[in-house]
Amino acid sequence: MTTASSLFFTNARIINPETDSVTPGAVLIEAGKIAALLSADAPAPTGAEVIDCGGKYLAPGMVDIGVKVCEPGERHKESYRTAGRAAAYGGVTTMVTRPDTTPTIDNPETLEFVQRRAQADAPVNVLPMAALTKGREGREMTEIGFLMDAGAVAFTDCDRVVQSTKVLTRALTYARSCGALVIAHPQEPGLSAGAAATSGKFAALRGLPSVSPMAERMGLDRDIALLEMTGARYHADQITTARALPALERAKANGLDITAGTSIHHLTLNELDVADYRTFFKVKPPLRSEDDRLAVVEAVRSGLIDTISSMHTPQDEESKRLPFEEAAAGAVALETLLPAALRLYHADLLDLPTLFRALALNPARRLGLDAGRMAEGAPADLVLFDADAPFVLDRFKLQSKSKNTPFDTQRMQGRVLATYVSGREVYRREP
Repeated sequence: MTTASSLFFTNARIINPETDSVTPGAVLIEAGKIAALLSADAPAPTGAEVIDCGGKYLAPGMVDIGVKVCEPGERHKESYRTAGRAAAYGGVTTMVTRPDTTPTIDNPETLEFVQRRAQADAPVNVLPMAALTKGREGREMTEIGFLMDAGAVAFTDCDRVVQSTKVLTRALTYARSCGALVIAHPQEPGLSAGAAATSGKFAALRGLPSVSPMAERMGLDRDIALLEMTGARYHADQITTARALPALERAKANGLDITAGTSIHHLTLNELDVADYRTFFKVKPPLRSEDDRLAVVEAVRSGLIDTISSMHTPQDEESKRLPFEEAAAGAVALETLLPAALRLYHADLLDLPTLFRALALNPARRLGLDAGRMAEGAPADLVLFDADAPFVLDRFKLQSKSKNTPFDTQRMQGRVLATYVSGREVYRREP
């Protein structure tokens, strides 16, 4: 592992999401920060370790909001050690972890436990979120102020929607007084309960319990109304349907403090990929129509949707090897986030600065981090990758304990060559 205090990356193609550019150049790293962005022909400073990028892409490390690490409670599915290693292999330099563990991360003691485990075991930055309500049960809000003091960067009940409008209003009001960010899962819980697919011809032919895309729109509409009441800071974790986009656009135009994300699976897969009940394609919310997928891709391109996340959700074989309706939802995605995102680049749907704006810059900004940038003084959290390297994914070679990826055996294009956190090499691909 590289530990030199001064690194000089030369012969790189630098992706800068702030300036919307890809330019040949060099980068000097000193004391864990970017010291200078230099021209391609700049000489290496005396004493610096020189890293020849070979004309490959150098970009800010990805900031991934919504990673599930199954500590405490389900360490057999994923630990901070394995998730951290998967993140490093995938070019994710900051994991923002979810509180939907067993027990729920809803008090300072549990939060401090996971922070200690993360610091000891993960080679990348780990920022924990805490639950918005106790036990994620939607009845009583957590001690938001104490949890912020203990290190929580945001508050979310994950995929358990707070059904009580009164409870959610109180939580948003208190969060606003603390300056806390609330991350919500916009779905109408009654309509979406028990759904395994998106309603339409495909779900009907397969006989799958389904949910209308309107459930997402209805959930978002309610949350937006409450934002108008409370003025809270709000982020929608996954916007996956075309029907929800006009409401999001209006909310932003009206000046509400709202941002939105989507998952890499909803950007690159659609409902037809489920085919003959392949449970590795069962995610929450369910995969949508191709029209929805393309509308969401366009929303990322235009900036209406701010962030792209892996929504990394490990599940063991026993929970996936079940009939589709009964199988657990979720997929691992820390290692596949970049090559999956590069599908959109190779299809000429999104350029590289736009991708890294959604993968790195915008999530960092939303959380108030200085990361996600290629600028002097920014943390030297970097990923070096070959956007064109082809490979066939073998799920058994993934670093995650769980292997539930929908991309198993698929041809992919784009390999991480090295990952750096604060100028320290945490992963290098062997030749």
